[in-house]
Amino acid sequence: MRRAALAFGALALLGWPWAAPPYFVFLTSLVVVNAIVAIGLNLLSGYTNQLSFGHAGFLAVGAYTAAIVGTRWPGAPVVAPLLAAALVTAAVGLALGIPCLRLEGLYLAMATLAFGFVVVEAILNLDWLTRGNDGLRVPAARLGPWALAGDTSRYYLVLLVGAVMVWAALNLARTRTGRALLAIRESEIAAQASGVHLARYRTLAFVISALYTGVAGGLFAFVVGFLSPDAFDVFLSVDFVAMIIVGGLGSVPGSVAGAAVLTVLHDSLAGFQNYRPLIFGALLIVSMLFMPGGIASAVRRILRAPLAGHPRDPKEGDSV
Repeated sequence: MRRAALAFGALALLGWPWAAPPYFVFLTSLVVVNAIVAIGLNLLSGYTNQLSFGHAGFLAVGAYTAAIVGTRWPGAPVVAPLLAAALVTAAVGLALGIPCLRLEGLYLAMATLAFGFVVVEAILNLDWLTRGNDGLRVPAARLGPWALAGDTSRYYLVLLVGAVMVWAALNLARTRTGRALLAIRESEIAAQASGVHLARYRTLAFVISALYTGVAGGLFAFVVGFLSPDAFDVFLSVDFVAMIIVGGLGSVPGSVAGAAVLTVLHDSLAGFQNYRPLIFGALLIVSMLFMPGGIASAVRRILRAPLAGHPRDPKEGDSV
């Protein structure tokens, strides 16, 4: 049943550009981009309890890196700017993660928030490189001799990269690093007693989270085609935090669901910008009150509910 549902979902995603209007294809690409950011943020906040309000800054670093590489080397295949965006953003994440080891809670949130402001100011002042307030036009991504200039081609690029990033995040728990992060999430004291180096793995979580966001930033640059510092304000970081809260902390599918819900909601409220903070705040309050585990936890409860009424066989390990 599960495999059939996954196969149907994959076919629906592959056929989406041929059944939907171009704008909906563009919006779906943004959903996938935001889902990659949400997964990266969840690997940081959902696993190591490090709350970040600076992921809009990481997204900006990845987006501008990919745009600059694409502008300076217009014939380079799309892998090159995306790889550059991932590596540069991961390096920035390492540079931020090491000093942030001494910070927790509100202090960490404020430090990452300040990082977001610093990135925007850097973009404005390095106008010889980023064109500052004038904005930077992003050349079309290239795959060999083909330019990925249409919404459909860009959609398939984003979908392919997004599938790889989701697969990597789902399989992270099977690695030594993933098990260490899971141990930190359950109990830092127990993890440290088991030999997990807290500082090393918390820094590594920052790097992985930044890498994910850098890849998303590169994809974002190619999807929108034009970059401006106004697109990476603090409210975008708040949106990313809201995505993982609504979707479910520590859940990769929940990150995808939260990104889809809030991206579509954000687009639907484009004509009601004055009421957007009120609606988003109400959504977060309702989510935390009635779905404390997010969409992922609610779906798991719904799927387990039909099995709750079936009596268990006494032979299945029940103690007498």
